[in-house]
Amino acid sequence: VYSKGAVYCASKFAVDALSQGMRLDLLDHNIRVTNIAPGLVETEFSLVRFKGDANKADQVYKGLDALTGADIAEAIFWSISRPAHVQIADMLILPSAQAAATTVRRK
Repeated sequence: VYSKGAVYCASKFAVDALSQGMRLDLLDHNIRVTNIAPGLVETEFSLVRFKGDANKADQVYKGLDALTGADIAEAIFWSISRPAHVQIADMLILPSAQAAATTVRRK
């Protein structure tokens, strides 16, 4: 949770609750539910967030090796390719330089 991020953070809490509820409701149907929560991933998200201001968007990732879409895709593939008796319930994926939403070590 961070300042000026209340709605965004609330949506993430909602996703967590939804995932937990779905996991309970789908248990008897052999459907696995995985909640993957990525940290800083270099995508167009920041460009949209800053309404097309590329300079502001670039500052989000400046001085660190952010995750890529490929990193997240690999994690998704890994989690769904586990044997049928294995459920990956939650996966928090952060760049090595990120400790929390607003705590990042920059070069």
